[in-house]
Amino acid sequence: MNLARIWVIAANGFREVIRDRILYVIVFFGIVLVLALRLLPEISVGAEGKITLDLGLATISLLGAIVAIFVGTGLINKEIEKRTVLVLIPKPISRAELIIGKHLGLSGVLAVMIAIMTVIYFAAISWSKIEFSAISLLVAQLYLFLELVLLTAIAIVFGVFTSSILATLLSFGVYLMGKVSSDLLELGKISKNPNIEAITQGMYLILPDLERFNLKNTAVYGLLPSGQELLNNALYGLVYSALLLALASLIFSRRQF
Repeated sequence: MNLARIWVIAANGFREVIRDRILYVIVFFGIVLVLALRLLPEISVGAEGKITLDLGLATISLLGAIVAIFVGTGLINKEIEKRTVLVLIPKPISRAELIIGKHLGLSGVLAVMIAIMTVIYFAAISWSKIEFSAISLLVAQLYLFLELVLLTAIAIVFGVFTSSILATLLSFGVYLMGKVSSDLLELGKISKNPNIEAITQGMYLILPDLERFNLKNTAVYGLLPSGQELLNNALYGLVYSALLLALASLIFSRRQF
């Protein structure tokens, strides 16, 4: 594992995604935010501040997830479909380095996107004189980034062995299930059926618990979970992402071209 080669792959991947005009997503976010600031005061008298805060965070989260899935599933698939992988394989680059480099490149793009949208978001709510806790919102955005890092790893895993369309559908399915995995666990307990409870427990262990990274509701009210809970959730996301990248590297190493 050579860090210099990984850095070169990540930098090239970063530039490639930027060239795909992915940052136009930021313009779309700005339009949504302007429309929200213009329309919400007319339809939600007295509660427009909290709704605007929540809407802004939710929009950043949704746009980030879309980019992570659509771009992430094509990172390796694009190399395979264009046959450029045949040029890379003979070079002194391991397939694990390619996977990690591509993941870091897209993670860098997501970090830039979230940072720019957060600046726009803060500017808009400050201009509208909406009360907010900057620290709570920043922590929420940091954990959103961890969620997108994990989601990118999921997209890469599916992208290394399926077509782009199927990988995208599977990634969205895992994303949606990950948002309700803890609810599935509770549903199994409520059912009082051992078979259903065993199935829901198995799904909870396999599926990522993405709600660990959802701090939007507490951030809107200026609250945060305990420091220990934040640390546990961060470690959960990083370890889960590392395991997924290891799985993707293993699958990709067994593919023949």
